[in-house]
Amino acid sequence: MTHSDRPDPEKLTLDNGEAAATVEQVLAAMDSLSIEHETITHEPLYTVAQSKKVAFEKPGAHTKNLFLRNKKGRMFLLVVEQDRTVDLKGLRDKLQLPGGQFAFASTERLAKFLGVVPGSVSPLALINDTSEKVQVYIESSLLNQEWIYLHPCRNTHSTRMRSDDLIRLLDTWNHPATLLKF
Repeated sequence: MTHSDRPDPEKLTLDNGEAAATVEQVLAAMDSLSIEHETITHEPLYTVAQSKKVAFEKPGAHTKNLFLRNKKGRMFLLVVEQDRTVDLKGLRDKLQLPGGQFAFASTERLAKFLGVVPGSVSPLALINDTSEKVQVYIESSLLNQEWIYLHPCRNTHSTRMRSDDLIRLLDTWNHPATLLKF
C-alpha cells in the first residue's frame, strides 16, 4: 500500500504559518512536564488493522483517532478504543452539538490544525492547535487503562504514556478532554 497522495509530514505548515511539531518536539514537551514515556519506531501505520500487526512489548490501550468537522466548520478529535465502531450520526445526537452532521475533516484541514497527515492523528497532535480550535473527546474506558499508546505526530512512532498524564498534557495545552461513555 502506497500513500504518495499524502503530504510530506516534515513539510506541513500550520494555519498560523508555523511548521508542525516533530516527534522530538512532542517528546520534549512531555519531558518538560516530567511525563514518563517511551517511544518505539516502526513501519508507517495507516490503519488500526496495520497497528494490530505490530508487537508492542508492554501493555497499554490502543486507540482509533477520528478528526471530524461539522457543517459550521467546528473541529473535533474523537479518541476511542481501537475496536470501537463509531456511528457519526449517533455521536452527533449524543453530544447534542449545534452545527449539523459530522464528517471526516479533509487532509488539508488535518495538516493546518493538527499538523499531521492521515494515519498520524492522535491527541498528541494537539500540540499544534495553539489557536484552540479543536475540541477533544475521549472514550472514558480508555482512562481505565494505566497506559496508552499514541502517535507523537508521526505514524512511524508510537509513544507509551500513562493515561492520566495524557489528560494532564491536554490540560496544559488548553485542550481539556470531554469524556464519553459508549
